[in-house]
Amino acid sequence: MRLLIFLVFTLILTSSAFSEVIIISGIYQGKDLYVKNPLTVDGSGYCVFEVLVNGQVTADQLNSASFAVDLATWKLNPGDALEIVLRCKENCEVKILNPEVIYPNSTFEITSLTISPTGGMEWTTEKESAPLTFVIEQFRWNKWIKVGEIKGQGKPESSRYNYPVNLHSGLNTFRIYQMDYKGQHTSEEFKVESTGQEIKIKSLKVSNSIEFSGITDYEVVSEFGTLVTSGRGPSIDASKFFKGKYYVNYDNKVGAIVEKK
Repeated sequence: MRLLIFLVFTLILTSSAFSEVIIISGIYQGKDLYVKNPLTVDGSGYCVFEVLVNGQVTADQLNSASFAVDLATWKLNPGDALEIVLRCKENCEVKILNPEVIYPNSTFEITSLTISPTGGMEWTTEKESAPLTFVIEQFRWNKWIKVGEIKGQGKPESSRYNYPVNLHSGLNTFRIYQMDYKGQHTSEEFKVESTGQEIKIKSLKVSNSIEFSGITDYEVVSEFGTLVTSGRGPSIDASKFFKGKYYVNYDNKVGAIVEKK
């Protein structure tokens, strides 16, 4: 399902004022909003009688079957928050014709990215047009796993970010993405070789704990495919596990079989 980030489209009926209110929120991206403005049911005039941009009444000409909300007159900067309120007469079918012009778009380009041997990830972007969240994923255990997120600055000029990530032994693969109304906008994959030692399970026969040879991310799955626990550390508390077999994903290894006595 596509995500409509920052978009709010609300219809509020206020019978005491014999009017309807349409509120649409998003961000400014240099384009005007166009509105279909039909006649009232009794033909006495057009439906929309007032427009507000960020709480200020506009001077837009509303006496026509369609009109533009002239956003350029408000001297907004790209990425600025917008709240547009349309006050309409009752029982009208007012329609925003191009709401996508204030939907936030993911347009970032990563110009550099580095990951230190200790897991410090730093990257630089250009051409951001909205302060959308960056999600960092690591390919581990044959799947992409979310390892963190950080809010974007939303500036077209150069922006720098950093985030700590955990490296497993061997080759590590990361990617970064943002979600906008069109879907997921994903960077290319970035790879780094870890200098850390390979982690091992000390014993496949366990009673109260599963012990590793070092600190590692892990997840434990039952023989029926149910996730039992996940986390990071040098060991896993298995004291409350039922007897039987479990599959352990850890370090860069998938499906090690341990047996709870």
